[in-house]
This record gives sequence, C-alpha cells and structure tokens, in this order.
Amino acid sequence: MRAANYVVPAAGGDSEAGECAVYYFGAGQGGGVDANIERWISQFRAPDGGSAKSLAKRSEKTVHGLKVSMLDLTGTYLFKPFPMAPQATPKPGYRMLAAIVPGPDAPIFFKLTAPKKTADAAEAAFLAMIESIHKP
Repeated sequence: MRAANYVVPAAGGDSEAGECAVYYFGAGQGGGVDANIERWISQFRAPDGGSAKSLAKRSEKTVHGLKVSMLDLTGTYLFKPFPMAPQATPKPGYRMLAAIVPGPDAPIFFKLTAPKKTADAAEAAFLAMIESIHKP
C-alpha cells in the first residue's frame, strides 16, 4: 500500500515532474528484496528496447544499523497509472532511485521515478532521506 507520495518538481529542461512514493504493505507482506528489485528493473527498458537488467546498479549500505538495498536505473520507464493497468506508456530518458529498508515487521520501499535531469537534481535529497532513517 502506498503510504506516501511526493511530487518531485521538474528540473530545468524536463517537461514533467517526477514522483517519490513510499510503500508499506504490513506485517509479513511486500515480498523480498530480490523480487522487488527484479520487478522494478522490469519496469524499464534499455534504449534499444531490450532488457534493462544490465543498466541496473544495485548496491547495499548500512544506515544506522539497517541494511538498505539500493537501485539506480536509467532508461525507458514503462509507466502504468495503476499496478494492473493493461498497457504501459514508454517514457524514454527516465531514472529510478529506489531503496528497500527493513522495518520492524516488513520492509519499507522508497521509489523515485522522474525524467533523468529531475532525478539527478533530486538525488541528494533522496539519499539524505534514506540516510535519515533510524530503527524505531
């Protein structure tokens, strides 16, 4: 379930804003790290139309004792207005910054998707948000 949604203002040169969504599905819900990262990668295509898997940059970091899984991916975003929408709208030149943070009973998911310049401009704020997370 989407716990919060933020508009990321368009950077100069980008024609639309991005969004930063925070998801929490409840105790024991939401799936594992690998499954979610693979699903997020599948929401993108490489510029040639192929898989975006080779473009994905995965990393892990420890934030206040929490193991955070990170994803950074640039390519063509296959935008869907809702999860089960039958068709996606291709949006070339998009970037996703994402993080999965362990919660007390289930993971918390952070996902920023935006045109590349907008995501680049928001990257420091996104990373600062992740760095601000503490154990309850």
